[in-house]
Amino acid sequence: MDSQSRGLPARTYLGLFLGQMLRRPAHTAALAPSSTGLAREMAMGVGPDSGTVIELGGGTGKITEAILARGVAPGRLVVFETNPAFASLLRHRFAGVRVIEHDAREIGALAPDGVGAVISGLPLVSIPTPVQHGIVAGAFARLRPGGLFVQFTYGWRPPVDRVVREALGLSWTVSRMVWRNLPPARVYRFSLAEQPD
Repeated sequence: MDSQSRGLPARTYLGLFLGQMLRRPAHTAALAPSSTGLAREMAMGVGPDSGTVIELGGGTGKITEAILARGVAPGRLVVFETNPAFASLLRHRFAGVRVIEHDAREIGALAPDGVGAVISGLPLVSIPTPVQHGIVAGAFARLRPGGLFVQFTYGWRPPVDRVVREALGLSWTVSRMVWRNLPPARVYRFSLAEQPD
């Protein structure tokens, strides 16, 4: 365990996750917390030189932990989490990480400029297209040139709707399937497509 994380038994996190899934299903859309393998894949590509990194939907902190393990300083990590129980857990576990208890739709208004990456644990494919557009557009409004929007999906199509991708001019890469996750998932990294001169 690193110095930024105050650990609790893994079953405590799982119990909290399952409890919140039953009490607040609209705010806990995943079937299970992200696996270590998926969290590492999500955090791949960020590090000490990434500047500020934003995480959307911190949950129990699996991806948060992976981001910090890549060398991102706690003071450079901002996590949006609407669920009060999860937000409290994140503040307890990760000293120095800024936890914003607001909807991800507020990223454009509340996040700093010049962000190196936005790493999303949101159930983006189940979010209505206009709301999804607002979140992704807000993220790119805060990303520095070359910055990435990272999103996992359980499906075979890009997790950002085609309408949104085309409106914003996005290109992407996709990881191999992360089989050790429930369900198995892939990670997409979206960026602004290069415009011809």
